[in-house]
Amino acid sequence: MTDLRFGVVGLGARSRIAQYAHRPGEGSEVVALADPAAAQRDAAQAQYPDATTHSDHTELLDQKLDGVFLTTPDDLHEDPAIDFLRAGVSVFVEKPLAITTSGCDRVLQAAYESGARLYVGHNMRHMPVVLTMRELVQSGAIGEVKAIWCRHFVGHGGDYYFKDWHADRRRTTGLLLQKGAHDIDVMHWLADGYTTRVNAMGGLTLYGGIEDRLDRSDQRFGDFVSSDHWPPLSQKGLAPVMDVEDISMANLLLDNGVFLTYQQCHYTPDYWRNYTVIGTAGRMENFGDSPGGVVKVWNSRRSEYREDADLVVDIPDAEGGHAGADPRLVGEYIRFVREGGATLTSPVAARAAVAAGYAATTSLRDNGTPIDIPPLDPALVTYFDNGQSR
Repeated sequence: MTDLRFGVVGLGARSRIAQYAHRPGEGSEVVALADPAAAQRDAAQAQYPDATTHSDHTELLDQKLDGVFLTTPDDLHEDPAIDFLRAGVSVFVEKPLAITTSGCDRVLQAAYESGARLYVGHNMRHMPVVLTMRELVQSGAIGEVKAIWCRHFVGHGGDYYFKDWHADRRRTTGLLLQKGAHDIDVMHWLADGYTTRVNAMGGLTLYGGIEDRLDRSDQRFGDFVSSDHWPPLSQKGLAPVMDVEDISMANLLLDNGVFLTYQQCHYTPDYWRNYTVIGTAGRMENFGDSPGGVVKVWNSRRSEYREDADLVVDIPDAEGGHAGADPRLVGEYIRFVREGGATLTSPVAARAAVAAGYAATTSLRDNGTPIDIPPLDPALVTYFDNGQSR
């Protein structure tokens, strides 16, 4: 079997996911790297010594690649994805697909017109906790889903999102989209529906009061992240431009009548997600979101508070980043590039997550005004639902 040839565009922290595609002689190989920063190129070439290096993604368009991992900052997903798709190169876009709903639609249209395969890196669909909860929903353990609540405790928020480009709404729209796209996609998947209307509130309630700022454009992610930065108000060297919210909450109505609530805080002491799924015949909730945690189901009777659930399912262990989700995600993408077919991820779902996050952010910045989601072209829905085949 001939190795598939992959490029990587954007060589920051998330580019590490491409390591799972670098198996020379075993089916796939990373052969080209692109990033405007020389330090990023040098660090990546140490891992892929035979790969060519480039300062601009356009230099990879004529490299005869089978696919490309697009792991740039969020605002640099849309245009490069379109360039590669129009060049006939299969594209892995790290989530979010884009930072606006219209940007997503442009990428989907380019994939539709070119026929090149588009894959979006919503790795949480491969996380054991999410797969466990989806299997329980599909088994009927709690009946028909009617509501999902997600609380996202972003304990590392000050380091991860308020010291670099993430803090600039021009680069992300906001963290309710950038970070929330994962959770919104998970809730959409568990509820089997997409958001049609949303309202939200939030603000920059803690980090905005810290005046110590530092331009870290010449630093790498590992240079400024530490679990020792506590309490949150002791943070130093925050981003010069910081105009996104550090706490937000949104209410979402899906096309199938399910209600969602999403809450996100970037200065909690702990870092994990808690999902509560309520159905017509029970309730399900995860305690921990990685191996060692459990998913509990209460579905046998009415009661007062009780810790002893009717069903307790251990979250399975798995090797690799994000509790084993990253190697599974890349493995699915490689198979998709080679063979096509169905995937757990979905470009339509990725667009739905961005559209919900974008509308929620718009609502948040307009005093909670309800915002309706614009529908996607039915021809695009059909195309992607059919596995990107006509």
